[in-house]
Amino acid sequence: MPRCTRKGCNKEYDPAANSASSCTYHPGAPVFHEGLKSWSCCSDVNKPALEFDEFMKIPGCTVCSHTDEAPQVPVPAPATKTSSTGASLTMKEAKDGVEIYSSGAPKVASPKPSIPLPMEAPVVEDDLSVPVTPGTICKRKGCGTAFVSDEVNRIGDGDETICTYHPAAPMFHEGSKGYLCCKRRVLEFDEFLKIEGCKRGRHVFAPKQRTESQAEQFTDCRVDHYQTPKEVHISVFAKQADKEKSTVAIEENQIHVDLYLPGSKRFRRTIILFGPVDPDGSSYKFYNTKVEVVLKKLDTRSWTLLEETTRDLGNISLTFGVGGRTGTIGGKDLVLDEQNATKIN
Repeated sequence: MPRCTRKGCNKEYDPAANSASSCTYHPGAPVFHEGLKSWSCCSDVNKPALEFDEFMKIPGCTVCSHTDEAPQVPVPAPATKTSSTGASLTMKEAKDGVEIYSSGAPKVASPKPSIPLPMEAPVVEDDLSVPVTPGTICKRKGCGTAFVSDEVNRIGDGDETICTYHPAAPMFHEGSKGYLCCKRRVLEFDEFLKIEGCKRGRHVFAPKQRTESQAEQFTDCRVDHYQTPKEVHISVFAKQADKEKSTVAIEENQIHVDLYLPGSKRFRRTIILFGPVDPDGSSYKFYNTKVEVVLKKLDTRSWTLLEETTRDLGNISLTFGVGGRTGTIGGKDLVLDEQNATKIN
């Protein structure tokens, strides 16, 4: 059967029984602001949600018939015009068919640090003892598979038992949308919903409930780093981290570390970096005693600290090297920046 493409519906339907009141959906656009998520068409009726899963459960506010047509992407409004004097005119608003332009230069907001994003715990196991109603959607993010039967979706190793999903939380930042566990980013919400999962596993239709003894405990891990002119090396001393469940997401100005440790322990931290890095040129690797992250700098300047700070640190000159404890753990060779290398020579 076809699946409805209207926002907030996404249900399979029978075309022969498709009436004018079959579909309940959102005609507006999703709104993401300072961690809150809502729909523009009913934000005054439905309370904004903090969690993405709760946002997806906000009931539709308009009734109509189902459709499987691709949603139309709105054409962006013209941004600027040029006056007879050559000045740039920016359209401020269009009301009652009248466009209003301003010749003032648009104000550019100063950049501000990214807000640390939550790393949600992935659902791990499906409780096979719980019966599932046909049509139930897999609980893993990015999957969307509808349950048919235990024999098709839960038992054995058939193709329909394989779940392709996103293990980490969705990310919405300055119009960009994606998941922390993979690098793809899109602008349109409809395209975000189509981002294919980056991990394979089993479907979860009935999440297994944790007992009190299995409750997760957040713990702290030591984090050290050292740098060279082109890279920053970070060591997170987390013994026997589960690399199948754990995630490390590297962005241009921050990294997100979410590690699952033995004994139902978990380490989670977002680091706002001192300088910009190249996510594609950076990497990470799991070892038995730690997780190593190698960040490729976008410039060759020395990082005074690992994390960005608003405090005035004064006139500090940092030397690349291996002496001392903090900031140099793991360095084997003495490496100097150009200024200090010139002084020695």
